[in-house]
Amino acid sequence: MVKRIEVAAGVIVRDDGAFLLGQRAQNTFCPGHWEFPGGKVEPDETPADALVRELDEELGIRVLELRPWIVRRHEYAHARVALHFFEVVRWEGEINSCVHDALAWQFAGRCRVGPMLEANGPVLKALELPRFMAITQAGAIGVEAQLERLDAALESGVRLVQVREAILPQDVLERFAAEVVVRAHRHGALVLVNGDASLARQVGADGVHLKSAVLARTDVRPDFSWVGASCHARDELERAAGLGLDYALLGPVKATLTHPGAAGMGWERFAALTADLPLPVLGLGGLSAADMKDARAAGAHGIATIRGVVSCTSRPENPDRRGQSLVDESSLSGGASAGTR
Repeated sequence: MVKRIEVAAGVIVRDDGAFLLGQRAQNTFCPGHWEFPGGKVEPDETPADALVRELDEELGIRVLELRPWIVRRHEYAHARVALHFFEVVRWEGEINSCVHDALAWQFAGRCRVGPMLEANGPVLKALELPRFMAITQAGAIGVEAQLERLDAALESGVRLVQVREAILPQDVLERFAAEVVVRAHRHGALVLVNGDASLARQVGADGVHLKSAVLARTDVRPDFSWVGASCHARDELERAAGLGLDYALLGPVKATLTHPGAAGMGWERFAALTADLPLPVLGLGGLSAADMKDARAAGAHGIATIRGVVSCTSRPENPDRRGQSLVDESSLSGGASAGTR
């Protein structure tokens, strides 16, 4: 019988967005490979409790705040491992290497150490996914107004845009989508086109977003760098995960103007539906940047919004920093505590 192991792993995040990796010691399994710090969950522990203990033992820090994130499962020759990843956003103490041969701060999309421990590798791409998705509605407010407000959103830090336009004439949609890609890429932002793979390729978008109905009849992941899907139930989320999609949207979390009589599921239900999933899930429905803290506490990767990006009066929490000047990626300075991410 293959041994089953539960592991807690911490994505320790610095104020500048860098996360910490450790290099496994020579006398351990997979020596020299890099991993997120953490360790085995004991029989009397929750994964969160285990991570707090392990980070004290491995790094000499006391965790003050962590957030549930994703759970990755991997089969090694000797065991089936379930890795419970948490984001560690506040801690006390100076980070020191007590069990690793080396430690390094890295940035999403710019990881310069390796090789990664096999079960940890897919997490690196998940960390590249920005926390705030802006969804367009040019058909409702007009193309020029949407582009102006998109510019404001990009200036404020938005780095993930979904082009979702059901009522624009095709020729107008093609020109609009192409312009969104140009403006977004100028800021280093990702663009996904809702439901139209051909259009996504035509305009040079980074990926495609699947409607839930399309997800239900999709058997193979579309051939794009980034693929996500809209979900409303656990079975849809599991299907998205099984196809190896990069993210899912789940909602509505709150009541929306589109469906004023329908109550949202709330963050408690959101957390229950997304528990133990291997892919990042963003909350959708009646949300704005002000909801980011509650979303992250519920295990959401972030939030997606349609009307929230129209006004775009507040900067989303810790937007993606690609394209900015980065600090030394091998440095362990910055020490005693981390800000929120």
